[in-house]
Amino acid sequence: MTDNVIISIKGKQLYAESGPDEMELVTAGVLRREGEGRYTISYQESELTGLEGTTTVVQVDGGRVTLLREGSINSQMVFEEGERHLSMYETPYGSLSIGIVTRRMRSTLGEAGGDLEIDYAIEIDHLVAGQNMFRMNVKKDPAITQ
Repeated sequence: MTDNVIISIKGKQLYAESGPDEMELVTAGVLRREGEGRYTISYQESELTGLEGTTTVVQVDGGRVTLLREGSINSQMVFEEGERHLSMYETPYGSLSIGIVTRRMRSTLGEAGGDLEIDYAIEIDHLVAGQNMFRMNVKKDPAITQ
């Protein structure tokens, strides 16, 4: 199953040295069912996110979510509630090793779309660099046909 979808993304980042940074994006994308309880969402980043030229793929597999970015920024981030995963984050300015600690994760994603919410911390050198909240809503787009 593959469907064209409308994706609404809200992100909030809190850093110790500055106030909250919020981002909201609505974009077209694709939702694919990869198997029982496994879904992949993909979309093109835009100038608004600062990641223009990057494709983002979100793989949801039960209690594990993997966010892959390829293009102007390359990264792989793995989210599992209560777990810590190390990731490489490549930018035009160099690579960075970061830790991702997922505090809470909720997914209602299904064939008709749904919601994904992840509350996580980013660590650099084992020190918390920021707290993040990521919310994604996925809806089938009846105006677009395959």
